[in-house]
Amino acid sequence: MPTHNNTNAVSTDVVVAFLENALPFSKLSPRALRDLARHCIIDFFPAGETIFRQGKTKVNYLYLIQRGGVKSYLINDNGDMTLKDYRGAGEYFGALPLIQESPANLTIETVEDTFCFLIDKENFLSMLKDNQEVTQFFLRSMSTKMVKNIYAELRHHKMSPRNEGALYLFSAQVGDIAKGNLFTAPVECTVREAAVIMSENHIGSLLLRDNDEKIVGIVTDKDIRKKVVAVGLDYDTRVERIMSSPVRTISNQAICFDALLIMMKNQVHHLAIEKRGEIIRMITTHDIMVAQGTSPLYLFREIVAQKKISGLYPLSHKIQRVVHSMVEEGAKANNITRMIAILNDHILERLLTLLIEETGDPPLPFCWLLMGSEGRSEQTFKTDQDNAIIYADSQDPALMNEAEEYFQELSQKAIEHLVQCGYPLCPGEVMASNMKWRQPLSVWKDYFRSWCMTPEPKSVLHSTIFFDFRCGFGSSEIADELRAQLLDPKKRIDLFFIHLAQNCLSSRPPLTFFKNFMVEKDGEHKNTLDLKRKGLVFFVDFARLLALKYNIPATNTLDRLARLHENQYLSTELYTETTEAYEFLMHLRLVHQLNMIEEGKEPDNYIDPRDLSDLERKTTKEAFAVISRLQEYIRQDFHLTDYGTD
Repeated sequence: MPTHNNTNAVSTDVVVAFLENALPFSKLSPRALRDLARHCIIDFFPAGETIFRQGKTKVNYLYLIQRGGVKSYLINDNGDMTLKDYRGAGEYFGALPLIQESPANLTIETVEDTFCFLIDKENFLSMLKDNQEVTQFFLRSMSTKMVKNIYAELRHHKMSPRNEGALYLFSAQVGDIAKGNLFTAPVECTVREAAVIMSENHIGSLLLRDNDEKIVGIVTDKDIRKKVVAVGLDYDTRVERIMSSPVRTISNQAICFDALLIMMKNQVHHLAIEKRGEIIRMITTHDIMVAQGTSPLYLFREIVAQKKISGLYPLSHKIQRVVHSMVEEGAKANNITRMIAILNDHILERLLTLLIEETGDPPLPFCWLLMGSEGRSEQTFKTDQDNAIIYADSQDPALMNEAEEYFQELSQKAIEHLVQCGYPLCPGEVMASNMKWRQPLSVWKDYFRSWCMTPEPKSVLHSTIFFDFRCGFGSSEIADELRAQLLDPKKRIDLFFIHLAQNCLSSRPPLTFFKNFMVEKDGEHKNTLDLKRKGLVFFVDFARLLALKYNIPATNTLDRLARLHENQYLSTELYTETTEAYEFLMHLRLVHQLNMIEEGKEPDNYIDPRDLSDLERKTTKEAFAVISRLQEYIRQDFHLTDYGTD
């Protein structure tokens, strides 16, 4: 029953006039609309009244706001309330618990005196049964709200509630974040000489030493601007005239917050770091801002500013702080993985640029291929290297030999540097340092021709990683030429697609007949679910299969699905289900891995269903259930109705 005794019958004409202008009821036929209106009653709720209590109130009516407004809250396990939205005249609440036959999923409170039309459960469900268009409206609406709720739970329940930047200030030691080497000059040098040293080494300060090699002062770029350029001082003036002395120092083990306080108090931007009485490095306000900041722009600027390859080594580890911030701000998995890929791409580009400066220009144009999750721009924190080199063909044997020697040296050094940057070696050795995957374009064309024209089940299965390639550095034209061959219908046979399709049908979703989870039975990961192998891999394989069949050049899974939908190869309903399921599982994986890293553990893809909330478990099961529907689509599309039915 409604919560009040002041419910009243209401004129059918009044209700009809209201429903005619409110979605989705305006979609009803005049007869159905009038029949529904006859069963409506009206109720009044004063401002500040709690109509629903999350998880407690039994909902018997759909509430249509005729006048006034309400606000809705989500309450987490700690009792913290998160405002979800405001709803006013013409909007409704209570549909989800009525359909799911569950208690109220949100706390609903009036923000002003509010009148609601009430439709009882029996009539509401009867309306859904008889009107498909209205049913679809409610299901789409609830799907959107469910998605918002599930991502909110992942943020609030699975992420540590903290300000990452603030904690970093109180934990990181200045000796760990200071950048670059220590640069000094004799105190007798001129302003011009000091400026040259600073310019050549891209530094903003220079320590000055006396004849006993003791540090006696510091000169900064600001000193030169204000004390020399602005007043017209001769550039041959001895630098000791404009230096600051003594040099302010801070202990190597001091935390960033202490350094920031000293800088603010003394209005300086540079501090000398001292270890056992010896100055070993400088720290600047920029160093602290970069270390504290979680904006991708901070990290991007730091990557492109590196002048030495070794300076890139620690930067990939900062990506996790960027991701933490993005998750807290509500970013979805596709946005996060793309950002990870962009930052990784910049590290690779800077690394190869600096390496080529050391090694010399390549004898032939080349492309550094990225494959697998790198090629799809779907990298998380558990990503091995999957790369290769394609270089142009030449009729000159000597030039081809020179190219092989050059790219062998380049690839071996690059792979070693990437390991130092935190990108593990590929266990299967699918890397440019492996001669098999460092070949001229003509050889790569032969590889793809073999896979597509004379396919064997095992070779096709092992080659799928190569079908997601993209150019990571170098000549994109070479990669485009290889892709043109891959997408040429004349250079693929039906059996190639049959093998890919059968691979999609080779594993079942990890759900029992009664929709319970099928977890690992034994071993290190007993009682857990492998989100990647049992879930995400299928969506990747499905999108790749159809993208290749319909000659779609995109490599990212969601991009492939979107193009398939745009070209009407996937229905709107199937497209929506597939993208929502894939993105949820990817988001769950990202949050899981991020938590493991922050706990000092090696990230993996195994989750324990017992650690999920009820809503997360339900959504995970629904995501896995989509796999069965997509497998049925594959059976019909590729005429494999008898495959994998045992």
